Amino acid sequence: MSSTIVFEESSQMQRVCGANDRNIPYIELLLNGELFVHGNSITYRDTPDREGSGDALFSRLMMRLKYLAQHREDITEPEIFMEFQALQNGKDLSEKEVAHEIAEEQNCSIAVGGKNIYPKSPNQRTFIRLMGGRQVVFSIGPAGTGKTFLAVAHALSEVLAGHKQKIILTRPVLEAGESLGFLPGDLTQKIGPYLRPLYDAMEYMLPPSIIKRLEDSGAIEIAPLAYMRGRSLNNACVILDEAQNTTREQMKMFLTRLSENSTAVITGDITQVDLPRNRVSGLIHASSILRDIAGIGFVEFSAVDVVRSRMVQRIIHAYEKDAYRT
Repeated sequence: MSSTIVFEESSQMQRVCGANDRNIPYIELLLNGELFVHGNSITYRDTPDREGSGDALFSRLMMRLKYLAQHREDITEPEIFMEFQALQNGKDLSEKEVAHEIAEEQNCSIAVGGKNIYPKSPNQRTFIRLMGGRQVVFSIGPAGTGKTFLAVAHALSEVLAGHKQKIILTRPVLEAGESLGFLPGDLTQKIGPYLRPLYDAMEYMLPPSIIKRLEDSGAIEIAPLAYMRGRSLNNACVILDEAQNTTREQMKMFLTRLSENSTAVITGDITQVDLPRNRVSGLIHASSILRDIAGIGFVEFSAVDVVRSRMVQRIIHAYEKDAYRT
């Protein structure tokens, strides 16, 4: 069986196919079929083992990508994967509903350094909205769901726009039983490796020279969570990463550092707690007692929201199944 989609505009088709048709092999992999690009059209053909089952999925996926291409300068593999994932999960929307959903995504994008960061799932959209409207936001979920990336994007946009004076990056240092005192270098060099994921996100959005300038001016500050005690955090966006490894006492200490003009985003994965067995995770405890407090928002991601790769999603699913068995 085969099916053909015709694009009204060549630019629209180029965005779907990607530069040098780089997206075509990825779409073929998702659909388990073959794609043929000719003129302003793309034709899908089933592989012999999937005769008659892929062309309908191809048509629905192309409908979503066509609408996406009307609003984006570039369509990447994670965006294609999330559209495919939506169809796999039974989210078969009409053309009007697809258009409305994409318009919603456009309205809650984050502008950073000349780039627009768009949500790639409904939960990411909720996360962005919460960060824009709540003083404290908890983002809980597995790896690869965009928790840290979106938190950094929001904080950078706030500082670059002049809405906040600085970004404070912190996390509990609980890796391989090592103490900061035994690591080489000054405090920044000691804590730097632990905050590398946050810097990876920043470097995706801004040139290293601008990040260095923000650090030198004090607009980006890094600090171990233990060094937050006694401080009052003013006019800042504070990101607490890997919060599942905080204790209840540490989480309370951190949350009570915030002044009225500061905001905090707390991210973590409660399935990867490294605390001793007799200690309760501060993230788990906070999520159970703070949900009804005005000004605090919660968003919970799942394997469905994974945008990093299909492999990460499969790994998370496998561990979830194993957890149920045990």
